[in-house]
Amino acid sequence: MKIWITAARLFTPSDSIENPLLAVEDGKVAVLSSRAEVELPPGAKHLDFPDSVIAPGYIDIHVHGGAGHDVMQDDPSGQADFEKALARHGVTAYLPTTVTASLDRILGALDRLGNAISAEESGHSHIGAKPLGIHLEGPFISAAKCGVHPTRYLVSPTPALFEKMWDASGGTLKMMTVAPELPGASETIRLARERGVLTSIGHSNATYAEAKAGIAAGAVSATHTFNAMRALDHREPGILGAVLTNEQLSADIIIDGIHVDPAVVSLFLKAKGQEKAILISDAISATGMPDGKYKLGPFEVTVKGDRAELEGKLAGSVLTMDRAVRNVMKFANWKLQQAIVLATRNPARLMGFETKGTIAVGRDADLVFLTPEGDVRQTMVGGRMAVS
Repeated sequence: MKIWITAARLFTPSDSIENPLLAVEDGKVAVLSSRAEVELPPGAKHLDFPDSVIAPGYIDIHVHGGAGHDVMQDDPSGQADFEKALARHGVTAYLPTTVTASLDRILGALDRLGNAISAEESGHSHIGAKPLGIHLEGPFISAAKCGVHPTRYLVSPTPALFEKMWDASGGTLKMMTVAPELPGASETIRLARERGVLTSIGHSNATYAEAKAGIAAGAVSATHTFNAMRALDHREPGILGAVLTNEQLSADIIIDGIHVDPAVVSLFLKAKGQEKAILISDAISATGMPDGKYKLGPFEVTVKGDRAELEGKLAGSVLTMDRAVRNVMKFANWKLQQAIVLATRNPARLMGFETKGTIAVGRDADLVFLTPEGDVRQTMVGGRMAVS
């Protein structure tokens, strides 16, 4: 049965339709037009959002948890609440993201997450954001730029170790963060690409030349740009110099006003533009919860207000993707249509999620209904309306 949807405006996001008329059937977009071109069929099931903007659902490719749930925890009972919370903030798809831990713990988490993703592919029992693959953040990162990742568990990447992690995930590993200066990085990046796993360079003290070598080996993105990276120097540009000047490289960023100063956010957006900038939350289990102590993988993080810290260091965030979109508008004076590209089309394009990130006939009916200011009113995942 078709569900017909009307609103004030629709962003595809590259195009804009005034007074759109959208039909959803079997989880897909079946009709995309305007009310000036197509009439609403008599007796049709109709949902009207007269003051809203329809946009593609947001995609978060770097998120550790939320609603009290950490994606690496043994008990999966909080996953449904976490995914519902993501949907309340406009997220319809995500990559559960691991952190550095013992090898046994990482392999166990990859196995559990991989099984959960495979199970979800055969049927999503609740209406919430859908996991599309795993992002491995650590242990292939630099001790000099590890942040709160425990140094005792850091290792250099090897093709053999990558294969072990790939196998543990059941082939659901989709992205990994690697410091390109580490021994074995280039060989491992090349093998990952053969397996369809994208490499993002980050948590790195790489020189400019070392970062370029990682990109030449096949790295396609950068992880939380500026954070846990060698500082930019006018004589040794380092990893940031490579990230900001390479026009083919995507780069993601945490825009919460804490991890990166708003002035630097504007600089980043000018450098990477609407084609290559990507928003992430880097959110942890404390997101949406009161102040207190919360898990991030194997360690405990203290959260007060908008800051998550471990021993004085930032430890993820409590950012939501809808707020990240609004912060782009606030910090860089971008319009809503420009800002949502960074949370929709760009991550989908990077990851190769061909049915996600845009609104078009035949694409997944993953939609978010927004106020003109970017606040979420409602979210649809696979043609089913989530509870706001």
